[in-house]
Amino acid sequence: MSEFSTALALDLLRHADPTLVDIVLRSLRVSLLALAISGVLGFALAALITVTRFPGRTLLIIGINAAMGLPPVVVGLAVYLLLSRAGPLGDWGLLFSPTAMVIAQVVLVTPLICGLARQTLEDAWREYAELFASLDLGTLRALSTLLVETRHSLLTTLLAGFGRAISEVGAVLIVGGNIAHVTRVMTTTIAMETSRGNLALALALGFILIFIALLVNAGVFFIRELAARQGA
Repeated sequence: MSEFSTALALDLLRHADPTLVDIVLRSLRVSLLALAISGVLGFALAALITVTRFPGRTLLIIGINAAMGLPPVVVGLAVYLLLSRAGPLGDWGLLFSPTAMVIAQVVLVTPLICGLARQTLEDAWREYAELFASLDLGTLRALSTLLVETRHSLLTTLLAGFGRAISEVGAVLIVGGNIAHVTRVMTTTIAMETSRGNLALALALGFILIFIALLVNAGVFFIRELAARQGA
């Protein structure tokens, strides 16, 4: 049975099954859009925390660090309540749509990107603070220089965020509903098809997720190698 399912899964991949392609493309669209939004929000907040001092800053950092480990199902439940008909955004009709899935992934990924980027930027800020002061650089110029100097680490942070987004299942299942041709993505399809006994499609999607994970890890490795060579 296992060998037969694997053979069928490879056949789906080899012939680029339309259902398979539809699910993969939707997964990539949702996760990449969520990553773009999370990247802007996370980097902006990390930069703000790095270069400014304000009341409640420490509590904000603690909150961000705590949010990095939020259970996805809790995030999914919170977004569901927010977007449901009885919720404050219920009139927008976003529940069980790709937009709702993007929102859930943004809530999950933004703290991760912000937390990692903040640590990177703060370490670099302490290292270059005296140099920036001696050159009399303004805050914006100093920050832009900092972003350039830490670009490899920040790119690695984005890859980590993408890995979290593309592999998420709990939150997107709650707010997306796993509707065929609308909100069905790789992770939710794997869970559903496995419970149905349709292992071929589940395995095919699993192979693709593993391949994406390998690409992300390879990207992180080569970015670090490039940074090490340039710093040598």
